[in-house]
Amino acid sequence: MPRHSSSVPSSSGQAGDPFLNAGSSPFPANSPDSDLPIASLMQASFRGQQRDYQKLAWQGSFHDYLDLVQENPLIARNAHQRIYDMITAEGSTERVEHHTRLTHYHFFDDPRHGGKDAVFGIDRSLMEVVKFFESAAEGYGTDKRILLLHGPVGSAKSTVARLIKQGLEEYSRTDAGAMYTFGFRDEPNGPIEWSPMHEEPLNLLPTGVRQSVIDQLNQQNSSDRPLIVKGGMNPWSRFKMQEYLERYDGDLEKALEHVVVKRLVLSEQERRGVGTFQPKDEKNQDSTELTGDINYRKIATYGADSDPRAFNFDGEFIVANRGIFECVEMLKLQKEFLYDFLTASQEGRIKPKKFSQIDIDVCILGHTNEPEYRRLIDDKLMEAIVDRMVRIDIPYNTRIRDELKIYERDFEKAKARTHFAPHTLEMAALFSVLSRLEPPSNDKIALSTKAKLYNGQQIPGFNEQSIVELRAATKREGLDGIGPRFVQDTISAVLVASNREDGINPFMVLNAIEDRIKKHPLCKTDKDKQKFAGILGQVRQEYVDTIKTEVQRAIAADEGAIARLCGNYIDNIRAFTQKEKVKNPITNLLEEPNEPLMRSIEEKLEPPVSEVQKRDFRAEIMNYIAALSLDGKRFDYQKSPRLQKALETKLFEDQKDSIRLSQITSSTVDRETQEKIDIVRTRLIKNFGYNERSATDVLEYVGSIFARGKGA
Repeated sequence: MPRHSSSVPSSSGQAGDPFLNAGSSPFPANSPDSDLPIASLMQASFRGQQRDYQKLAWQGSFHDYLDLVQENPLIARNAHQRIYDMITAEGSTERVEHHTRLTHYHFFDDPRHGGKDAVFGIDRSLMEVVKFFESAAEGYGTDKRILLLHGPVGSAKSTVARLIKQGLEEYSRTDAGAMYTFGFRDEPNGPIEWSPMHEEPLNLLPTGVRQSVIDQLNQQNSSDRPLIVKGGMNPWSRFKMQEYLERYDGDLEKALEHVVVKRLVLSEQERRGVGTFQPKDEKNQDSTELTGDINYRKIATYGADSDPRAFNFDGEFIVANRGIFECVEMLKLQKEFLYDFLTASQEGRIKPKKFSQIDIDVCILGHTNEPEYRRLIDDKLMEAIVDRMVRIDIPYNTRIRDELKIYERDFEKAKARTHFAPHTLEMAALFSVLSRLEPPSNDKIALSTKAKLYNGQQIPGFNEQSIVELRAATKREGLDGIGPRFVQDTISAVLVASNREDGINPFMVLNAIEDRIKKHPLCKTDKDKQKFAGILGQVRQEYVDTIKTEVQRAIAADEGAIARLCGNYIDNIRAFTQKEKVKNPITNLLEEPNEPLMRSIEEKLEPPVSEVQKRDFRAEIMNYIAALSLDGKRFDYQKSPRLQKALETKLFEDQKDSIRLSQITSSTVDRETQEKIDIVRTRLIKNFGYNERSATDVLEYVGSIFARGKGA
């Protein structure tokens, strides 16, 4: 049986350009099989299903299982070890962000389902989750704790839990995640009674013998981590084994001949290895939902309510044995229910009615919102349960690009039917993020500036250390603010009310947010209203600045003119660095390098090049061009977005008088100007992703700004 393995690719960057340095279908769509007739596809699918069924329906004797374990000891892992291996099996990528090394675990990208449940932007929290399982897998103590995911509503707590549960189900179907359980058969061809708790077959061995087997397995275990087999037999299995031992006068080998081992596939739907529990009305909820209950109809058959055959092993803790137990909104449970979690977590045992404590091998994962958690820690009577929890905060995203990924995924299908004007989802993401950020202690730093820094944008006067200091000065950043659901619901409402042919744009979404935010629980006082009004004002200003820049770029989008301007700039800095003169292309006379031209471009770079820096900067450019030449390459301004934007801005300033934006909104536009406007509109559609309607709207809006004299 193949061993579990995982790969950890690493990413690396490369320096050089001075302009850049400033800152589950069985047949994939591109498979040949996808062109087969439907009948052939069905037959291939049926054959694959049959092969999977035969592999997952494996049965054998207890000795057959010992052979499997000896070949691959990892099949006897406990629940925490299995979950840790499942997560790391998908691989990970490391990066350094703000002087901190972060690991991104691909498991939480949900690659098995095309990213349907992927979570974005919470790598720091997910690293803590994985560290919890790693420590538990080593037996360092967290295997005796409850993993509590804590955070605001809509912060992906339930999604993380769902990913782990679904992942564990699917992992148990793979060779790397194979696991087994047992049952008993009285006669060679008779029916099999399976263990109601899906136990590890090694639990059939007496404690001393089992430990000797485990020690031997650990000696040949290729993993650095020790194999840990928890607990013992449940009352029913113990009863059955005692029957066979009495039949054979204590001969364990003969008793084990009645044992049948089978492959165990976890399934929440079929209540095997994955349990879920959630609060209900006090009158309709009983602790037996956790630990099982007596089957009173069978008492007459077996004569006692303490006979394990008269017990229903259907409590959620029992169902979750060998896997994971999720408690939804855990801290909304009554105290009486939380008491059952004490021994379940610390001792790995539960106490059903009429029975001694039963061993369970289960990871307990709960999640809760902040009000319930505050109430818990304020209750001195609940200190014992708090002490058995490992709390991990799952905050909202504080980076625009991560929040944007959520909306892009959720509205991917809608975008295929309705046009989304450029920046529609981006501005919605900006609003969400700004609502979650704590105002900087320095009043000179705008909240939008902080959001840009977090998003990785380079802003003059700030560096990596600035971001570290901004984050360090916060207390609850990401734990308050507007959740994704509010914005998703608002965008959905705008889509329903919109004209599908024209599509939607950022102003429509921001106006809808402004109307709906007044009813949000976070907007109660006048101070709250002023806060959100200020946030919306910043978002609108960011959008206006963005479309003004795009219109300017569309006006200056003459690639030939930009290339000539770039060539002129390079010729001048070459002459400057080599202390030569430049040949005037019109007069053919030699002239001094055009300092005003060079400075007009360098001052438009982001960040701009100062007068003091210009000499070193120009020398750096020439060295870079020389290095490209040695490699047989030519300098291309289009590969330097920083330079390209500066050239476009310069060209716009040179050309803006040839097309007056203030005339766009005029009812009387001469033919020549209209032709130029049409060219700009076409460029907006072709180069920036607008449609006819949204391009016209943007041009008219920017034109109105210039008409009011505010477009400089």
